Amino acid sequence: MSEQDAAKDAVGNKSRAKVLMLKGVIVTALIGVLTGGVVLWDDILLHFTDFISTDLGGGFFILANVSFGVGMFALTWRVILAIMHKSARPCSDEELPTITVVVPAYNEGSQVLKTLRSIAASDYPAAKMQLIAVDDGSKDDTWLWMKRASRELGERLDLRRLDRNSGKRRALYEGFMNSTGEILVTIDSDSEIAPDTLRHLITPFVREAQVGAVAGNVRVLNAHQGMIPKMMDVSFTFSFDFIRASQSQVNTVLTTPGALSAYRGNVARPALEGWLNQTFCGRPANIGEDRALTNLVLKAGYFVRFAHKAMVYTEVPVGYKGLCRMLLRWARSNVRETLVMSRFVFTNFRKGGKLGGRINFLLQVFAMTVGEVLKISAVCTLVAYPLLMGGNFLMGAALGGTVPALFYLLRHRSSNCLWAFPYCLFWVLSLSWISLYALCTPHRSSWLTRGLTEEHKAVAEQPDPWTVSVAASARTGLR
Repeated sequence: MSEQDAAKDAVGNKSRAKVLMLKGVIVTALIGVLTGGVVLWDDILLHFTDFISTDLGGGFFILANVSFGVGMFALTWRVILAIMHKSARPCSDEELPTITVVVPAYNEGSQVLKTLRSIAASDYPAAKMQLIAVDDGSKDDTWLWMKRASRELGERLDLRRLDRNSGKRRALYEGFMNSTGEILVTIDSDSEIAPDTLRHLITPFVREAQVGAVAGNVRVLNAHQGMIPKMMDVSFTFSFDFIRASQSQVNTVLTTPGALSAYRGNVARPALEGWLNQTFCGRPANIGEDRALTNLVLKAGYFVRFAHKAMVYTEVPVGYKGLCRMLLRWARSNVRETLVMSRFVFTNFRKGGKLGGRINFLLQVFAMTVGEVLKISAVCTLVAYPLLMGGNFLMGAALGGTVPALFYLLRHRSSNCLWAFPYCLFWVLSLSWISLYALCTPHRSSWLTRGLTEEHKAVAEQPDPWTVSVAASARTGLR
């Protein structure tokens, strides 16, 4: 073994040791919280009885019980539906329709090359796949990496570049308007797909004519980069393999993710002009393009499904600020498009069952209204009764992480399920404000991410590495 390999092994062993130590801390903390709850149960019950006898405590107790009842109904319903969810048998090459894959990119750097390579390496028939990459006026070296991809992939890749940064929606529109495929696929430029992903993603369209859109299964690409990506991987598994799988059983997945989604062309294309020029409170809707497309498909009377085996691995923020910006963007989009959905979900918007979709909608509205009131009440009670409510928060975080942890364990047979517990506590203490703030500021449309850092600026000023290499080879040849 070389010294370099030995050094890499040493770094890897050190990293694994840290992860094991952190998991040990999580287990120890869980045992401590649960043990403390058992030992102090009588005292907690006594103080809680005194607490609910007050006006504040009584009101909070009623609200908490209503939320608990709705939560248990939602959990039971979703468990039943998720168990029923089965992946369709993948189509043969002959059955597969033509597709257009659109990859919008902004300040993505070298990652866009890896994304395009993963798409080109798909086992989807090359003759049936059109690949379009759109640079949304990047200020870094993204365009150079896209040109390198073009040199590698040749005529398989169609490159397009917007003169200025106009937003992801405009970049997707550019790709859609130049598409030739029967199915339109969107893949984020910070994501990579498995070889069989596209085949699984497209299969539901072939199996059933009423399917208008399909959501892919999103996992975290950079889970090795810190605690936040590790926690988000557990959160994503629960959000997709459980929540969206259950929504798929009633043909009403509420959001097709930008990281990987597909839309029936003859359903999406007629609505593109309105989608591009969508406004909210008189302002251009620059965020939530994926949720808006989902609503258009549902409103047109088509099903939206989830493809469990259509895997995509996407990068997530590694720092707190970046995570907050991403979640805030999603939350504001959720508020806007829930309002849009309210205009048609109780109409006869499609043939077949609509009750499941309406239940999904009502659960979301409940979380956006009663759930936020409960948060405010919890903060008030925490201020008034810090010891009692502080202990309850810890117990709640331990119990709240149990379902996602068990689901992740059953799905992946991995001790990484333990990250569900710190994430639940992290969410309560540091992220729960986001949905309330989004509810108060849904009119704001700033993207909040993909800014050009000083590092990006420095890289952007460097020449194309491929061009430098060619030039160097030419000079060597002249000598």
